[in-house]
Amino acid sequence: MTSTPVAVLTAFNLEYEAVRRRLVAPRTYRHERGTRFEIGSLTSGGSIVLGLTGKGNHPAAVLAERVIQEFAPHALLFVGVAGALWDATPLGDVVMATQVYAYHGGTSEDDGLKARPRAWEAPHEISQIGAHLGRVRDWAEPAGPAFRTPEVHFGPIAAGEVVQNSRISSEARWIRNTYNDALAIEMEAAGVAQAGHLNGSPVAVIRGISDRADGTKATDDDRAWQPVAAANAAAFATCLAEEIFKEQEQRMMHPADFPKGWHTVNNDSSGRVGIQAGSISGTNYVYMTSDASEADAPALAEEELRRFRIDLVREHSSGTIDALTLEAAETELDLTHKALEAAGSEERRRAVLPLRRLRGLVTGNAALEARVDGYITAAQGAS
Repeated sequence: MTSTPVAVLTAFNLEYEAVRRRLVAPRTYRHERGTRFEIGSLTSGGSIVLGLTGKGNHPAAVLAERVIQEFAPHALLFVGVAGALWDATPLGDVVMATQVYAYHGGTSEDDGLKARPRAWEAPHEISQIGAHLGRVRDWAEPAGPAFRTPEVHFGPIAAGEVVQNSRISSEARWIRNTYNDALAIEMEAAGVAQAGHLNGSPVAVIRGISDRADGTKATDDDRAWQPVAAANAAAFATCLAEEIFKEQEQRMMHPADFPKGWHTVNNDSSGRVGIQAGSISGTNYVYMTSDASEADAPALAEEELRRFRIDLVREHSSGTIDALTLEAAETELDLTHKALEAAGSEERRRAVLPLRRLRGLVTGNAALEARVDGYITAAQGAS
């Protein structure tokens, strides 16, 4: 069964290599603007798109936008190393962000700097998967100078624009006073979180602790811990991706998630059936619609989207959907239709992204949610 890839971005080569070592048969993919990604798989299955952003929130945001638009990943994981803001987070441990603070927003007044940060919450479903992995600790591998089994911590991460390597500078004191619940500090998560927010793509930020942001960066101790922290972050991130793929497969296999008129057939079924979504691979069930052929699929998709648009207008007329939501939903339907009209399978798969945004717009309406879930699976099966 075809599953949507998970994208993983890193800022530095050390972090990139830590993830790449966990991929099977990575191959180069060149974006039309020259960006090089690699696409590999996990040993348990599922495709990973891997990319390198470079240092800073701005380049990270641009590359995050690019990977989302090109691959419409099920989730985007930003993986690497960071500095700990407090001694309670040991070197080599992993932090998964519950929130990301862009701490360099503020106003300078006569009585000091007043914080005006932006903040992004981690998506609930992925946070739940991460919390489960943290409890069972199946991801952890003893590593590091002391061969201590690493742990994962959950809390806010602060993302700024400069390297923080002090605990006594005025800025360091201000950060610790203003963002006293943040566990780690780094320079890319805010850009990635903003790109995910604008595109309706779930983002998880996973950082291994390589230093304490206390003046020890670039020391022998830091150089010893950086590869350990990167490896631990990569281990947790790939386990998280595996769990995401498992949930994808379970959702795609559950009949209740599909709209009226869709049904399952097992591999022993006979007779003529037309595949509307998915491909048969290692499972006893595939979702299909009857009385349709492959040649009918584009027309069927267009007609179904037209009916969905009509039903949206009806929901608006009945007062269950407001005017702004209707307008936004129609925009996503237009983008979906444009993607489905494209000739190539890769272009048609780009319908997944507007469909995911559409799914968010109709959340709370079970009937519409189920129909959009079916459309997403159809788009995923385009290749």
